[in-house]
Amino acid sequence: MTDSLAVRAVRRTPVVAAALLVVALAGCADMAGIGAQAKLRDATSLGIAPDSAAVPVSRLDSQWWLAFGDGQLNTLIDQAVAGNPNLQIAQARLTRAQASADIAGAALKPKVNAELDLNRQKFNSNYIYPAPLGGSIQNIGLLQLGASWELDFFGKNRTALDTAIGAANATAADADAARVLLASNVARSYFQWARLNDQLTVAKRTLAQRDETLKLVRDRVSAGLDTRLELRQSEGGLPEARQQIEALNEQIALQQHALDALVGQPNVSQSLKPPLLGEVKPIALQANIPADLLGRRADIAAARWRVEAASSDVANAKTLFYPNVNLTAFVGFQSLGFGKLLKSGSEQWGVGPAISLPIFEGGKLRANLRGKSADLDVAIESYNATVIDAVRDAADQVTSAQSIARQQAEQRAAQTAAEAPTTLPCSATARAWATTSMC
Repeated sequence: MTDSLAVRAVRRTPVVAAALLVVALAGCADMAGIGAQAKLRDATSLGIAPDSAAVPVSRLDSQWWLAFGDGQLNTLIDQAVAGNPNLQIAQARLTRAQASADIAGAALKPKVNAELDLNRQKFNSNYIYPAPLGGSIQNIGLLQLGASWELDFFGKNRTALDTAIGAANATAADADAARVLLASNVARSYFQWARLNDQLTVAKRTLAQRDETLKLVRDRVSAGLDTRLELRQSEGGLPEARQQIEALNEQIALQQHALDALVGQPNVSQSLKPPLLGEVKPIALQANIPADLLGRRADIAAARWRVEAASSDVANAKTLFYPNVNLTAFVGFQSLGFGKLLKSGSEQWGVGPAISLPIFEGGKLRANLRGKSADLDVAIESYNATVIDAVRDAADQVTSAQSIARQQAEQRAAQTAAEAPTTLPCSATARAWATTSMC
């Protein structure tokens, strides 16, 4: 038997022959030596504790600022999230990315279209049209319904959809990061305003004390107990105290302007009661930041999704080496003369596969794959850099918080020592001269 059953089946079925040819040619795709080189950093390599059991879920609340217990701050952040232009831009970018994902997803579904074409045409008498059609002017009508479906055998459309979904998720994480950053900046400006208000209170108290001291020195000079030098020294302290008050007032005004800009409402801070640090509830921080908690940062999530999108993009670039298989079909009417368009005999239909395979692209496909692999390397290293920066930032915040707690303890100790009674016995001569600074 010279012919096998498979060969005879191929001869009888051209479609099967075409499919076998496609599979055979698909094996010729050459992607050797191309791939990403970068590696994702893990928690161990960054010295992060992997255990997250000690972190309560409530600590991960997206509205973390509520823990400060300040109603004015809560209102400001709500207004900022609702009206900040940069946040609206981030939301618009998210909407665009989601639309791109929907477009990519549409490629996985069949497409159906309708066509109505009515033309009046003169046929060329020196071409293929015989008389009496050649040289005549005729009406041509076409009414047709067509459908097509790309059979995604090698995952080209699926990987394109995964790429678009990864990009959309990264954009969503960017929007979350922008929201967190905005809330953080509003809280930071609000507490900076409160700190300046406390400093202004101290500066005003200092000015009042120096004014009282100046009155006392004047009385002592009048009584002959002090010289003009002490009077000039006391007078010199007043301009310095007033200058400090003026500088603090300027900083407060600038801080209020910054807060107004973040909220997106001019002069909104003018209607608020000046905040005080003593009225803010402190939030305790963990001594160590576990990997699970750190990984929930929006900037890290965005970088991770970009890695996923870039990985899918590499997979999509590989599918371009393989054939495209489309199944097309049409049914409708076509005729010479509009009156015959819907009559019997004008019907037409067709169905069949359409297969295309890149054979020689001048290195275009390999270059595209190298570029996508390089993009994946960039995404991975960007993720690693983001994680390293996040670890440093978290460590800085924990260190600063612990240092501030120690400084506060030392300041309380110094205040207690300063307020303790330190009355010293005065000599008769000192009491006679009323030199209170000696007692």
